[in-house]
Amino acid sequence: MKNLIRMLLIVSAMLAIPAFGQKNTWTIDPVHTQATFQARHLSITTIRGSMSNVTGTVEWFPNDPSRDSVAATLDVKTVNTANDYRDKTLKGEDFFNVSKYPRITFKSTSVKKADSGYEVFGNLTIAGVTRPVVLEAEPPAPPQKGMEGEPVTGLSATTTIKRSDFSFGTKYPTSLLSDEIKITIDLELHQQ
Repeated sequence: MKNLIRMLLIVSAMLAIPAFGQKNTWTIDPVHTQATFQARHLSITTIRGSMSNVTGTVEWFPNDPSRDSVAATLDVKTVNTANDYRDKTLKGEDFFNVSKYPRITFKSTSVKKADSGYEVFGNLTIAGVTRPVVLEAEPPAPPQKGMEGEPVTGLSATTTIKRSDFSFGTKYPTSLLSDEIKITIDLELHQQ
């Protein structure tokens, strides 16, 4: 009996070896993913907005985060701050310039494990200007069965950028609109 148990353990270990280090490709679910941003107005209040229709993929190597990668696209036409005039201004030439640059993109260059999750280094492009940023990402939720039976997971990531680094809204002084903009993206991912 001991030999049978030992053999089953060895066979189980051998079957697990191919899965070790294999990547998992996950697709961003645009229906259940949202990017939000916030900035200070007149240094007295925080204005928040969101963007939907986020698309992209995450390559996830559970045993080797240094091989992970992220590529995401945000649809700037969906910007919503709950004020039509402000939304029109943000979509105009002074900010996102949606007619010329309808998307924001992020492409990771490296990922490393951090104390409370992951640091995702990459290039963020807003209105034609690309700058390096670091996203602080929480660990992904344990995968579970989605509505279509496929594995799903989720996570949140945040970063703070300076709009001056992106030549974004330069005619608006920092006394009116803060230079720092906090961005949070809440992702739901479906395994391919």
